[in-house]
Amino acid sequence: MVELTKISELKGIGEKTEKLFGRIGISTVGDLIRYYPRGYDVYDEPIPISEASEGRVVTVTGAIFGRVQVSGSRNMQVTTIYVKDITGTLKVIWFRMPFLRNTLGRGGVITLRGRIVNRKSGNVMEHPEIFYPSARYEEKLHTLQPVYGLTAGLSNNSVMKAVRQALMDLDLSKETLPDEIRLSYGLAEYNYAIRGIHFPEDKEVFYHARERLVFEEFLEFILSLRKLKDSNEKEQNHYPVRKAPGTEAFLSQLPYELTGAQKKVADEIAADMAGSTAMSRLVQGDVGSGKTIVAVLALMDTASAGFQGALMAPTEVLARQHYESITKLFARYGAAISVELLTGSMTAKEKRAAYGRIESGEVQIIVGTHALIQEKVNYKNLALVVTDEQHRFGVRQREAFARKGGVPHILVMSATPIPRTLAIILYGDLDISVIDELPANRLPIKNCVVDTGYRKTAYAFMKKQVQDGRQCYVICPMVEESEHLEVENVLDYAQMLQDELGEDVSVSCLHGKMKQAEKDDIMERFGRNEIQVLVSTTVIEVGIDVPNATVMLVENAERFGLAQLHQLRGRVGRGKHQSYCIFMSASKSKETKERLEILNKSNDGFKIASEDLRLRGPGDLFGIRQSGLMDFRLGDVYQDAKLLQKANEAADLLLDSKNEWMKKMPKYEGTSSVII
Repeated sequence: MVELTKISELKGIGEKTEKLFGRIGISTVGDLIRYYPRGYDVYDEPIPISEASEGRVVTVTGAIFGRVQVSGSRNMQVTTIYVKDITGTLKVIWFRMPFLRNTLGRGGVITLRGRIVNRKSGNVMEHPEIFYPSARYEEKLHTLQPVYGLTAGLSNNSVMKAVRQALMDLDLSKETLPDEIRLSYGLAEYNYAIRGIHFPEDKEVFYHARERLVFEEFLEFILSLRKLKDSNEKEQNHYPVRKAPGTEAFLSQLPYELTGAQKKVADEIAADMAGSTAMSRLVQGDVGSGKTIVAVLALMDTASAGFQGALMAPTEVLARQHYESITKLFARYGAAISVELLTGSMTAKEKRAAYGRIESGEVQIIVGTHALIQEKVNYKNLALVVTDEQHRFGVRQREAFARKGGVPHILVMSATPIPRTLAIILYGDLDISVIDELPANRLPIKNCVVDTGYRKTAYAFMKKQVQDGRQCYVICPMVEESEHLEVENVLDYAQMLQDELGEDVSVSCLHGKMKQAEKDDIMERFGRNEIQVLVSTTVIEVGIDVPNATVMLVENAERFGLAQLHQLRGRVGRGKHQSYCIFMSASKSKETKERLEILNKSNDGFKIASEDLRLRGPGDLFGIRQSGLMDFRLGDVYQDAKLLQKANEAADLLLDSKNEWMKKMPKYEGTSSVII
């Protein structure tokens, strides 16, 4: 089968390139053709320099004005030119490309395509593509060029060439959807879709190709969930857990009373765990709604019944924070329950000791990361698994827990507020509880939506907050068209902010290219207030609880979905001090202002999620994928809500008709973090 052919069989892919492809999860031709572009460069007509506004990717044509300058340190050389047309002059810079001095030194007319950013000297085009002579740009005019996720050493061009060759060699005429479903929903054929998603001739081809592939992705996902639900419904409750008197006594000592919503959800969980079948429940709660204490009560009941409970977090920093807060809570209010921490970075000796205590039943609650499901971990009687953040926990992980004994109760905690109509589809294998009430002691976050002219004022405000002992986050969007620039974007911004705030303020940065240990170290230092201002990409979306952080500044807020902005905002407002969120937008469009104004007026995540669904338009597809909820290969839960509902209808039809296609349905792969 050609799809299973190793990519080393493709022309031009040797051992070294094969390893680079392996780093991004591609080992076969099938992997390659399903490695869809994460965006597209859309080559539009050049615009006058005077119209090049901040935050946009634009193309300009002009004459090189003056000489080429190369400045900066050996590790970060910056090449600078000025380009002029009849409407104005634009500063243009490239990082680590001093050799351009020879190419650009000849002068003349040049066409450049890149993002406009605002620096102290005004608008600057950063690291653009060069078309020299300008006539070369006409070859790309009005085309869509795929942009793939890359790794160091692997170029976008290398991936494009490999995909082209794979598509030439593959027989794509075999249809993967039943004809009645494809025709009923007006979907493109697979052959057309797979070619159109990689190399669309125009936007219409792209829309049709993407619609077909997203529908199929959702359909397979939903059918897999239905199968999982069927098997879950048959699982007997091997671990009956009833509410323990000790839990009530513990609650009565807390310095606060649970909200009505927390009590209701805690009762639903207790009823499930005492029932005849194993629990599979999702608890949806907005940021700050108090989901953790509800999970702790379930773990306490489990321990009191003589069983073990596990809490699995997506990162080591978060796992450690959960462990410390739970042990302190138990110590302060007299709960005699032993808690164990288990993470991948522990030494072999520490792990062996922990394994022993877990297997003997000496510890009742185990907090950790994916280390909790490694083969060497044997539980005495694991009755409850609580997972933090649904999209990080998959079916394979659930099965791994089940193999370690009987089938445990599953409690999934999600801070991603999505409308109930979608939640029922996406979490089809789980019963759903919602904590829709915030604790009384939470101060609402004060929001403001501003343009880039407010930046100096924002920095002054942040500096004042730091002087008052508080901390701040600054979020920079990932650079779309050239992933390796994400690092430079954040590093460059952090350095600029350090200069702005002065040496008394410690500024550090966090980005996706860092190793996990490095990210954890920075987050822990931020947690200890050794770092006052953290400049980051969205990797902090699932972060740690830093009650002292009171300011969140989001740069280029227009490039994020509303639901994701709300998630990011949830990093502040966790302590007793008043918190603030500043959404800074470079866009002057009326639609963008309308979208961001919703965040300005509301801190209700469920309302915001509904508005996000209402306001998304097809043009958004050419930006960064925004939802962050369940990492489908192509689908975006908010963007593609209507397609998700159609796929759900199609799943009903197929299951009712017991269609032959179901027997040979491809097992849904998704990405490693999708829940099935």
